[in-house]
Amino acid sequence: MAPVHLLQRSPSLADQAADHIRRRIIDGDLRLGQALSESDLAGQLGVSKTPVREAFLRLKIEGLVDIQPQRGTFVFSMRPPEIEKLVSVRTMLETSALQSAIGRDAAGLGRALAEVTVSMKAAVMAQDDEKYRLLDGTFHGLIIKFSDNSFLASCYDSIDFRVRALRNRLADRPGLNARTLNEHRALAALIAARRLGKAKALLNKHLGAAMSDYDQFVRDHTAKLQ
Repeated sequence: MAPVHLLQRSPSLADQAADHIRRRIIDGDLRLGQALSESDLAGQLGVSKTPVREAFLRLKIEGLVDIQPQRGTFVFSMRPPEIEKLVSVRTMLETSALQSAIGRDAAGLGRALAEVTVSMKAAVMAQDDEKYRLLDGTFHGLIIKFSDNSFLASCYDSIDFRVRALRNRLADRPGLNARTLNEHRALAALIAARRLGKAKALLNKHLGAAMSDYDQFVRDHTAKLQ
């Protein structure tokens, strides 16, 4: 097979291979549960199988692939109960970060979030789903950043790739971006006003709706494969 995405020699080939595979999983180019071939990926990237094998090990730590002895390596997949647990952890982390951030700099966070929602609205108007998804991640990342808690941020990073991968697979759901835009704008306003209780309630509702969307996607995806 002729190489499709030739890799450079620095940074390490394993790093580059991991970045390439990670991006394809998050963007939805590789299906949830899809089998991954070391040989095929090595051929596409113009490298030996060793960097790809090392990349798989890194992606396993990130929760993006599942390595099954004697069977192979697969893109991660999640059943509804696992999605519920993932969203539960995300909710705990974001609400904790929200409380800390409001206590530290509610006005600063509110302004930063409001600026993001302006760009989110422009993305909705332009029907630019990819841009909106990136801004969605930026919005929630700011809540974590303003908490100024590196331990919390590390925990959040450990689930963020899977959250992004699931979110990106919802891009074609009618009205999703417009609905979540309104929720993001309202949340930014509540934070700026230091209304912690209402902000927490809205964040919980917002993430709960995301869980329902993820759950339905997985059910639909599973049904198509049967």
